[in-house]
Amino acid sequence: MTTAPSPCINWCDINPENGYCRGCYRTLNEIADWSDMTNSEKLEVWAQLSIRKPQAPQ
Repeated sequence: MTTAPSPCINWCDINPENGYCRGCYRTLNEIADWSDMTNSEKLEVWAQLSIRKPQAPQ
């Protein structure tokens, strides 16, 4: 089984309005805990990222 990769893109800047990193859209806790998370937990975070990421106007 392959471990879920980190969504980090090396642009770390926490948005004070919503608490999400502007690069990967994780919270500070998710970033700090990433290496200790199970693969299932990482996949749960990945599932949330597309919801958190602002959608581009059509």
